[in-house]
Amino acid sequence: MNLLLDTHIAIWALNDDPALSEKARKLILDPDNTIYYSTVSVWEVLLKHTRRPGNIPFDESDFSEGCREAGFVPLSLTDKHVLAVHTLSRPNYIKEHNDPFDRLLLAQAKVENFSFLTHDELIPGYEEKCVIPV
Repeated sequence: MNLLLDTHIAIWALNDDPALSEKARKLILDPDNTIYYSTVSVWEVLLKHTRRPGNIPFDESDFSEGCREAGFVPLSLTDKHVLAVHTLSRPNYIKEHNDPFDRLLLAQAKVENFSFLTHDELIPGYEEKCVIPV
C-alpha cells in the first residue's frame, strides 16, 4: 500500500513519539507499504518551526533529511494536486476544516491514489476513501 503521512504523523514517526498510535506505527513499519512524505509537510514544518521552534524539534532541512533517512519517499506538489482541493467532498453539517496543509495533503493522496494516514479528527469528515484515521 502507498501511504502519505500527515505532517504530525511523520514528525511523531521520526521522533518515535508515544503520540504515534500503534496502528500508525504498524502501517509505517510494514515492509509491504511504501511511505511518502510531501513537500507540503516540509513547508508546514518550515512555517511552524520558524514561528514556534519549541513545538517542532527540528527545522525543515532536518525534517526532510530525516524522512529520507527513514526510507520515506518524497512527493512533490503539482498543479493537479492543488486543483484537486476543490474536489474534496465534505458535508455541510460537518465542522469546517480550515487547515490548508491538511487539505493539500488529502488532495495529493486522492490524486495519487494513496492512503492518507492522519490523526486529525476533522479529516475523516471529508468522506474520502483514501483517509486512514489513526
